Amino acid sequence: MTRRLLLVLLASVCLALAVASGARAQAPTSTPQAFPVCTRPELQAAADSYVAAQKAGDVSKMAFADKTTFLENMAASDKGTGLWNTPLPIALSRSFLDTTRCKTFTEIVVTEGGHPYAIGTRLYVDRGKVTRVDSLVTDKGDWLFNATAYLKYSSAEDWSAPKPEARVSAQELINAANAYLDLFSDKFVSVPWGRPCARLEGGLYSNRKKDPDATCEVGIPAGVLYIVNRDYIVDTEQGVINVFCRFGNSTTGMPDSHTFRLVNGKLTNVHTLSVNMNPNAPSPQSDDDGGIVR
Repeated sequence: MTRRLLLVLLASVCLALAVASGARAQAPTSTPQAFPVCTRPELQAAADSYVAAQKAGDVSKMAFADKTTFLENMAASDKGTGLWNTPLPIALSRSFLDTTRCKTFTEIVVTEGGHPYAIGTRLYVDRGKVTRVDSLVTDKGDWLFNATAYLKYSSAEDWSAPKPEARVSAQELINAANAYLDLFSDKFVSVPWGRPCARLEGGLYSNRKKDPDATCEVGIPAGVLYIVNRDYIVDTEQGVINVFCRFGNSTTGMPDSHTFRLVNGKLTNVHTLSVNMNPNAPSPQSDDDGGIVR
């Protein structure tokens, strides 16, 4: 190899190394995703402040971040117009906390004041500040609605925290909820049914006779119905998972909340709140005893 050829090859190698080094230096760097930060006491305080705000119709009782998103029935709302500005005589409230996702879910029942409601509200929390309020508001005309029955049966149920040895992991809670919701499209899915188990659907109750061997396996509508846009709040301490979702279409399907309680890996309670988006076609309703109005 001649001296000239050797110099040419050496120069080529140096140029290639310089180009590669420059490419690495100029390669775009991805910004790490900023996850919210929270503690269980912060989430509890946020949920409590929401209940107090809803009772008073005064959202100033809540600590909001500089930028907060507001949704009602899965549609954009704002701080000044949502139901949270209306004082409500709350008969029952129950909250669950997800310290991984920094979210809360609160179930509220209103039977007095002239306008009954059953409400499911989520809060997104970061460093003690609420960054999002997401409410599903059900009332007369919504799926199987009856606030009197909802209060009667929900208040009598056991939603206390299972003993530590009876709790399951977050993933097991998610799997159980998904299995239940998958039944609407695949009737061969295995669901961890427990006994006794009761389902409260808007106001319709599956165990009005207080059968100690009751099951939540009381029938799923025929046909194929996909439950989409599933979003989870998982409270492993309470053995509860809440799922916000839509029935059918991902943008126009019925907004829905399903809340499940598991003990020893088996379903013991299921609550649903489903919003009818067509006021000209009211959904079937429940009576005060938790039966369906025929």
